[in-house]
Amino acid sequence: MNLPVQVDQKQLMDILLNVGTVRPVFIWGAPGIGKSAIVEQFAKDLGLECVSLLGSQLAPEDIIGVPQITDGRSVFCPPRSIARDEPYCLFLDELNACSHEVQKAFYSLILERRIGEYHLPEGSIIIGAGNRAQDNAITRPMSSALLNRMFHVEMTANSRIWLEWAPQNNIHRYVYDYICSRPDHLWAQPPKTEEPFSTPRSWHMLSDAIQSYGDHISEANLSLLAHGCLTSAHATQFVAYVRQVRCKYSVKRIIDGEQRWPERAEDRDVLYFLAQSFRSQLVKELPPTRNQLSGSARTLAHRAKELLVELAEISLEIAQMAITPEDDKALPSWFIVEAAKDIPNLVGKRK
Repeated sequence: MNLPVQVDQKQLMDILLNVGTVRPVFIWGAPGIGKSAIVEQFAKDLGLECVSLLGSQLAPEDIIGVPQITDGRSVFCPPRSIARDEPYCLFLDELNACSHEVQKAFYSLILERRIGEYHLPEGSIIIGAGNRAQDNAITRPMSSALLNRMFHVEMTANSRIWLEWAPQNNIHRYVYDYICSRPDHLWAQPPKTEEPFSTPRSWHMLSDAIQSYGDHISEANLSLLAHGCLTSAHATQFVAYVRQVRCKYSVKRIIDGEQRWPERAEDRDVLYFLAQSFRSQLVKELPPTRNQLSGSARTLAHRAKELLVELAEISLEIAQMAITPEDDKALPSWFIVEAAKDIPNLVGKRK
């Protein structure tokens, strides 16, 4: 499923409050971005118990129940987990991972809120969720009949909202501060091979693990934890970030001339992270066109060229990386052109 419009966590909660209370909603999204947590919070806000069923582990009888003979007639008895007396929120997680036979068992439940002779209590809510085929998760094609019984919405990770949530949920300061500086690392496309990848859930796991070890965790253990939770490139840069913090390096202090780039060979990973952070700051603060330059941005642009020269003297490769487009975030073209013209003069002056 690829919907043309995606929503963040807050927008999804608004949809659930307005649509989910009157119609079944299906939430599409990558693994680990918080679909289950949103549904649980939604149910809690409404004062409803959230009952979760995992589609990939269900058989048809887990939905429709088993027959019993009553007064000479067979009656299907739905399972205790579904047949309740009070209204509740039924969360069908990984619904698009169940077999077609199980999907058929959900037809009347989702459309009519009924299983055999049992009807869900008035006020009950049904929400489904599942991963997308492109996420390399277990998925099966959803039948058109089941698909058409629900309202569909696609959720994406939003770093700003996650950073609002993190302080109230005991996220370790290393993790919080790192995502502040590299919000683009909150989520990564799941790889085609079997290896960890970055999601809000995996950053939360890393935070919990660091909390368990304590702030004095060794660099070796920190690297082990990071590479066990995150995309490899993100893990490497996260460890470098922590080294930078412990060594008290700061991009701001480097820009302000209070510090120099680290020059030691053993600090190359820290240098790489600082250069990435430096580049991210330029992307954020330099305007797309030169005629939009403010006084502070003009000063930053001039200082940035000097720092690129200093960086190239330590590592030409890292200096080139600092001005190379990354994903969809490129430095303004006017700055690249000016840097190409001005840097040779700056180099001459230093000599």
